[in-house]
Order: sequence, then structure tokens, then C-alpha cells
Amino acid sequence: MTITTLRKISLSCLLAWLLINPAQAEKADRTKPINLEADSVTLDDLHKTGVYQGNVVLIQGTLMMRADKVDVTQDENGLKTVLATGNPVSFRQKRDGVDEYVEAYAPRVEFDNIGGLLELSGGARLRKGEDEIRGNVITYNTQTELYKVVGKQNAQTPAGRVHIVIHPKTQAK
Repeated sequence: MTITTLRKISLSCLLAWLLINPAQAEKADRTKPINLEADSVTLDDLHKTGVYQGNVVLIQGTLMMRADKVDVTQDENGLKTVLATGNPVSFRQKRDGVDEYVEAYAPRVEFDNIGGLLELSGGARLRKGEDEIRGNVITYNTQTELYKVVGKQNAQTPAGRVHIVIHPKTQAK
């Protein structure tokens, strides 16, 4: 098989996985308060920013994020952006309407609440149920439910390739 053929097969598998299993977050989470805990925090009320450091835990409904450091910006409507770094940052949230969670791990996680864009970088791993995606950068648009995965050589993605595992889904009889 040629590299072009392999890329087409990989892309087809990824698209099938994404179309069959959209990772919609629990919708009720957006209406819940955000709770942040850390060893220390620096808040700037004038500029609406906060820097949380040391064993940071962010919880909003079923969403839980753990990191070493989290930078948060707000605007007049509330949460604007979150930048989390750690070794690694962990993210977990229940999917809407099913008893299943999305889990993600990466050294760097950026979330743009306005645009609904989540980016995991530096050797990222995302699990949804038993299925898994690994790559150097995973970008997920929560509004369009579109993923983009880019590979780069590191310990988690040998030879710089994107790695996807899709388990068969059982059919109800």
C-alpha cells in the first residue's frame, strides 16, 4: 500500500468514528458554577485574569480538570479562556445523554469558551468510552464537533503518526 492509500484509510476511519460517535459534552454543565482550587492564586480584578498554581482542580458539573497551573481570563459574560499546563493535564467530562465519559491528557490544554475550541498539545491522548486518539495536537470544536489530529514524533506517537483505536459497537437486538 502507498502512503497516500494509508492516509485515505486512516482519514476514512477517523471520519467514520467521529460521525458515529460525536463527543457532546453534558449540556447541563454550562449552567453550573465553576469551582477552582489550588495551592496559590493571583487574581487581577481590573483585567479579569487569574493564575492558579499547584494541584489545581477545576470542576464544573461533570467536567473535572487537574493541572499544575491554570491561567483563566474572563469577560463581562464570564469565562473566556483557560490555559492549563501540567505533567500531564487531565480532563474528564460526561457525554450528554449517555453513560460515558470523554477523558483527555496532554501537557498543555487550551480552551476558548467563546469559540468552543479545545486544543490538547505536546503529546495528546483522548479517550471516548473504549475508543482512543493519540497525536501531538488534538483540536476539537465543541460547536461543530469537528476534530483535527496532527502527529509528531515523540514517545507517545512513534514515527510521528496519529494513532486511533476504534472498538466495534455492539448492536441492540
